[in-house]
Amino acid sequence: MREAVDLRRLDADSTAPPIGDTIEGMRREFSAGGVVVRRMRGRWWAAVVRPRRERHRPQVWALPKGLIDDGERGLETAIREVYEETGLHARGYRKLGDVRYVYTWEGERVFKVVSFFLLRAVGGRIGDLPPGMEIEVAEARWVPLDDAATVLSYGGERAVAVKALEAVTEEGFR
Repeated sequence: MREAVDLRRLDADSTAPPIGDTIEGMRREFSAGGVVVRRMRGRWWAAVVRPRRERHRPQVWALPKGLIDDGERGLETAIREVYEETGLHARGYRKLGDVRYVYTWEGERVFKVVSFFLLRAVGGRIGDLPPGMEIEVAEARWVPLDDAATVLSYGGERAVAVKALEAVTEEGFR
């Protein structure tokens, strides 16, 4: 039987600074997400989502993630976002790393940090989203974890998927 995990140890960033703080004239945002995995047919699989977008924008595949709510820890956010965007219940194992990038929203530059965690699916059904989430997510599906780096649209998320694959194979993840 697996030993209980101290969630504070997994989530070194504990809570995020307030959204809207600025750094070098840019607004800052802090999010968290997960590489949620399960073992099926002798392989590791990861849940990915296709966010709902305007028709003129290209389709993308991404890892589930979202803004850290006030008073929420990064790991708590990752578990919540995985449920909201995939319909899966998950348990946290360890932090995989942070992805940092800058994007523009309504003419304003935003510096964003997303902390990603390795999560294990423990229940739920992929694509069975909570009411109202269909406005954010067009589709959720399982992909082989060793293919995730070619499926995901963003470079930082592809690198996180590679770290997750290394963690489940090298650490004897069960």
